[in-house]
Amino acid sequence: MILLAATPIGNLGDASARLRSTFEEATVVAAEDTRHTAQLLRLLGIENRPELIALHDHNEHERAAALVERAQTEDIVLVSDAGMPTVSDPGFRVVQLAAERGVPVSAIPGPSAVITALAVAGLPTDRFAFEGFLPRKSGERVRAVRALAAERRTLVFFESPSRLAASLGDLADAFGDDRAAAVCRELTKLHEEVRRGGLRELAAWAADGVRGEIVVVVSGAASSAASPESALVEVQARVQAGERLKDATRAVAEATGLSSRELYAAALASRR
Repeated sequence: MILLAATPIGNLGDASARLRSTFEEATVVAAEDTRHTAQLLRLLGIENRPELIALHDHNEHERAAALVERAQTEDIVLVSDAGMPTVSDPGFRVVQLAAERGVPVSAIPGPSAVITALAVAGLPTDRFAFEGFLPRKSGERVRAVRALAAERRTLVFFESPSRLAASLGDLADAFGDDRAAAVCRELTKLHEEVRRGGLRELAAWAADGVRGEIVVVVSGAASSAASPESALVEVQARVQAGERLKDATRAVAEATGLSSRELYAAALASRR
């Protein structure tokens, strides 16, 4: 089978007994970074030395088939550098192909930066959406956040320290300066920090420079935030970002409570 193994996101003490046992018995480990995984094995005191195979964003499509084929006769443990594989990390193509070919896939649950940040942010957790990393390029990022402005679920993003201030500024422009948010930095590590405030306030704080692994949590839009006009802008932004018009109008209608049919008609009319 393919066995997805969640690894610590910072604190080695979060490595489960099941993870340690799996590493001790593994013969093959597909790893995002083999050097990182080799060091993790040493730090955990694992005496076993499994075969380490590199599986990362640049080679997953080429190596997925061979790994799935091999998993028909032996267990393949799949890990990323931190957290659960496939969640903004390599592994999805392998799991997808395994499912297509009837190869069993299981998981060893464990640390998750997404769930950890959501839990400590102090924002609503009953409904949320994970958006991964925002686009690197400014124009694409602006279009992406505009498309989310009316989303009522709490939003969770990954972000790099170098782009944090710019991303928070773009979010403030699209969502409003005072939209509640939290920047969760170095979760589970010695210098863990959760900074809460409005988006514009957080953007100003981040402008001085921030280090470490970062997760941004943003509260959803209020149910009364969207007028038909702002909803149309939302639809247009989603379409510019690559969504089909029908999908965009359906999503915005669901988020705002407005009529999908009327939004669709308004979007068509705006094109004329």
